[in-house]
Amino acid sequence: MNPWWQLLLVWLLAAAMMTLGWLWQRARTNAGIVDVLWAAGVGGSAVLLAAIGSGAPWTRLALAVLGGAWGIRLAIHLWTRVRGEPEDGRYQNLRAHWHGNQLKFFLFFQFQAALIVLFALPFFAVARNLEASGMWLPAAAAIWLLGVLGESIADAQLAHFRGDPANQGHTCRDGLWRYSRHPNYFFEWLHWFAYVCLAVGSPIGWLAWSGPIVMYAFLRWISGIPLTEAHALRSRGDDYRAYQRTTSMLIPWFPNRTDTWTLPLSHPTNFRPSA
Repeated sequence: MNPWWQLLLVWLLAAAMMTLGWLWQRARTNAGIVDVLWAAGVGGSAVLLAAIGSGAPWTRLALAVLGGAWGIRLAIHLWTRVRGEPEDGRYQNLRAHWHGNQLKFFLFFQFQAALIVLFALPFFAVARNLEASGMWLPAAAAIWLLGVLGESIADAQLAHFRGDPANQGHTCRDGLWRYSRHPNYFFEWLHWFAYVCLAVGSPIGWLAWSGPIVMYAFLRWISGIPLTEAHALRSRGDDYRAYQRTTSMLIPWFPNRTDTWTLPLSHPTNFRPSA
């Protein structure tokens, strides 16, 4: 199959999936399903491109396993949240801003389908790598393991914190969240360097850099941190502002000890110093 037809196939499948997702959100008033489908779609594109690519078998197998496993884990984690909680505040704000206009939601879902193709470009580069990955394969596996394990731990720590009703309205500072306001985003971004390693030797290996570069741009300036922190400030106010002053935004680092914060006396067991 012509390589560019492969990307067209990814887009067609993603567009069909997102159309079904749009119908699902329309019936349930919950656009959070778009995140589940995005993760599943990107992970599925890794498996698809590995299956129909022309690269070395071991490299394509590594791509299918790493990309597919990443997508499955993230999709399951997001689905657990979507089905068990009200619509995410980000999408509630969009719904209010758009006055529930379903055409705008449909276009939003289709935009996510186009993003699946964009984030499939690193997989496209890996799937055309005719060279065996050599030492780059264990390097890719190590980066992938660190990224996925770190993101899984951060997700579990946040879920545990949110599961305690006494923590409602307060900010998680447990575990990795003590050192970064968005440790899940950091490890998500880190994991994309695994495909850069797998693409070494590919005639279009440079394309694999689109993964970490585009992901960082989206997380830092577009849809990740800006929307998440805007919602956190609306819902948690001064508590989150104190967290912003003491904690690194993305890359984990030691907390700033120059600021202190307190919680209401009604939550004495949740008190944590800034350090």
